[in-house]
Amino acid sequence: MWENMTYEAILADALSRVPSDVDKRQGSVIYDALAPACLKIAEYYAQLDNFVDLVSGDTAVGEYLDRVVADYGITRKPATATVRKVMTTGPVDIGSRWAINDVVFKITALLSTGVYSATCETAGSIGNTYSGTLSNIDNTSDVAATLGDILTAGTDEETDDNLRSRFYEQVRSPSTSGNIADYKQWALSVPGVGGAKVFPLWNGNGTVKVLVVNSDMAIDETLPNKVAGYIEAVRPIGATVTVASPGGVEIGVTADVILDGSQTLNDVQTAFTKSVAQYFKESVFVNYSISYAKIGAQLLATPGVKDYTNLLVNGGTSNIAIGDTELPMIGAIALTEVSP
Repeated sequence: MWENMTYEAILADALSRVPSDVDKRQGSVIYDALAPACLKIAEYYAQLDNFVDLVSGDTAVGEYLDRVVADYGITRKPATATVRKVMTTGPVDIGSRWAINDVVFKITALLSTGVYSATCETAGSIGNTYSGTLSNIDNTSDVAATLGDILTAGTDEETDDNLRSRFYEQVRSPSTSGNIADYKQWALSVPGVGGAKVFPLWNGNGTVKVLVVNSDMAIDETLPNKVAGYIEAVRPIGATVTVASPGGVEIGVTADVILDGSQTLNDVQTAFTKSVAQYFKESVFVNYSISYAKIGAQLLATPGVKDYTNLLVNGGTSNIAIGDTELPMIGAIALTEVSP
C-alpha cells in the first residue's frame, strides 16, 4: 500500500523542500539532520503495511484475528479433551491418573466391570493418538490398565483458517432471527463441531433439523446433545429443533495396481487411503455423489502407482450416491499388486 514510501523517496522529498541556497549534499548539516528522521519514517510506513494486515479479516492471524471477529460476536473455539475407554484387570479409583507416552488420563466413571471412562488432562487431539498399556502415576497398584476406544474425540483449538471461514460465513450470510444461517452458525460455534447442515420445516411448520459432524467431518454421537443444548438457549420462541448426526455410507475400494518400484504396496495403500479419506472429508455436506472417476484419478496420482486395472468402488464402476442426510465413510481399501 505504501510501497513507494521508501527511505530514498522520503529523503528526496524532504531535501526537495529545503531552499536551494542551502547545501543539501550528503554529509552536509541538513542532509545529516534529515536522514535519520527519514529512515525512521520509512520504518513506520513498513510497519503500517503489517498493521493493516493484522486488522483485516482476510489477513489477520492469532489474537489479532480474535479481535477482528469479536466485533461480530464470534469467538475462537477452544480445544476439547478426549474421553477414552480404559480396560482394567481390577477395580481402580475414580479420579486416579494413568499415563501413556507422557499423556495423562484421569478415570471419571465406571462403565461396566473392568471398563472405565477417562478424560485426557491435556485438551486437544493428542488424546486421540495413543493406545496400549497405561502406567498408574498416582500410586503403586497390581492392576493393569489398557487405553481403549475413543468415546469423545478431542479437538485442537480452532485454527485461523476455520475461524476465518466462520467469520466470512456470518458476515456474508447475516442472521435474521432464526433463519438457516442462524442455526448453522449456532451449531458451528459449539466446540468440537466442524460442519453443520440445516433442514428447515423438515417435519412441518416450526420445525428445524440440524445435522452436525466433528472437526474431522466425521460422526460423533456426543455432539448432538451439546449442540441442542446451546441452540435451545438461543433459538426463537416456538421453534422445535432436532439435532442429530448424519447417517454413514461406507465405501470400499478394490483394485489391481502396477507399481513403479519407488514405493511398497503397503505404502501405496496407506497413501491412497489417506487421499480417499480427504476426498470424503471435503465432500461432507457439499457433494452428494462420490465419483468413481475421481477415485481412479486419486489412485493413479498416488506415489508409486504406475497404472491400475479392475477398479471397483463398492463392488461396481458407478458413482456412489450419498443421501442429503448422510456422509461418506471409508470402508475396506484393498489393493493387489500385479505385473505389467
